[in-house]
Amino acid sequence: MYNIAIYLYLLGVAIAALFDKKVRTMWRGERAAFDKLRREVDPEASYVWFHAASLGEFEQGRPLMERLRKLHPEYKILLTFFSPSGYEVRKDYDGADIICYLPLDTPFNARRFLRLVRPVKVFFIKYEFWYNYLHILKHRGVPVYSVSSVFRPDQIFFRWYAREYAKVLRCFTRFYVQNDVSRELLAKIGITDVTVTGDTRFDRVLSIREQAKDLPVVEAFKGDGKVFVAGSSWAPDEDIFIPFFNSHKDWKLVIAPHVVAEEHLRQIADKLDGRVVRYTQVTPDEARRADCLIIDCYGLLSSIYRYGDVAYVGGGFGVGIHNVLEAAVWNIPVVFGPNNGRFIEAQGLKAANGGFEISSKDDFDRIMTRMMTDGKALACAGKAAGDYVASCTGATEKILDAI
Repeated sequence: MYNIAIYLYLLGVAIAALFDKKVRTMWRGERAAFDKLRREVDPEASYVWFHAASLGEFEQGRPLMERLRKLHPEYKILLTFFSPSGYEVRKDYDGADIICYLPLDTPFNARRFLRLVRPVKVFFIKYEFWYNYLHILKHRGVPVYSVSSVFRPDQIFFRWYAREYAKVLRCFTRFYVQNDVSRELLAKIGITDVTVTGDTRFDRVLSIREQAKDLPVVEAFKGDGKVFVAGSSWAPDEDIFIPFFNSHKDWKLVIAPHVVAEEHLRQIADKLDGRVVRYTQVTPDEARRADCLIIDCYGLLSSIYRYGDVAYVGGGFGVGIHNVLEAAVWNIPVVFGPNNGRFIEAQGLKAANGGFEISSKDDFDRIMTRMMTDGKALACAGKAAGDYVASCTGATEKILDAI
């Protein structure tokens, strides 16, 4: 049944590629992967293969790749992606020797891929359970590790009708999961090669903090005042916080939208009162006199959070929140929307009183009013956020020490 579904999916992708640019990019990338591997694989080298579905999973695997490269330079690293949103952003990442798309999981593709690469170890990041690749790797005796994985009761593996498919989990040598709930769920279906190590993203955000850029425009914009940083925001998020800051000019506002497109940037500017400037179009002196700074480029958000006193992370009124840890690591409170239940780090921040969930404009107004008027509450929430991140680091070392 799995292979039938894969071939039907393959047909659907081929058709969708005719009409959708993103799907077409993925389709072409997967087809080109074999040519790239034939050109670039060194037959004399030993490859450790890391697979990440997209950019978020890459960030979870990155600390392992970089630590492995430092400790064991005798290995070469192959990095594969499934999604263009991961590959297109990180195709020039210098921490891997070869970077390509992962061809779709048909029996033919899996055998062909593994004959070319012949990996000695494999790391699948978080939610990656490719049936044919995993069964062939197990048959060949190649160690396969699931890293920073999370399991929930509603996943297919724990449904009575999917017991046969759940056997794919037995192909893993060991699971390095984020929490005890995941370990207990796996134990119920007989999977006991499990270690709770936490999430490697905590190690990654500490590394990002150490490498943060100085941004003179943002520093000048902040001056001696208080700054609210809205990161990865969408229109529903902006409709929540912009009205508040239109009537509270004693704090400055930085907006780094998730989609940096001219139409969206104009929509944001139209909603704002006061002096509004764009990052790429302003000098530090001009930024100093502005009320709102719109970040109209990518790649700066993790460094921008350092200038904030409170952060808002978008996506919670859509498919799910973005990376709250990049903000929390700077010891500032983090506010986010209601769709955060699948994100362990958000639940941890809430439990630590460093993260705050909102479901409406009234919720946001109440929380921000308290942060603005109660300096002690602001400081305590910021410290709680930073302490939570610091307390959860170390997963990378635990995994590599065990392996």
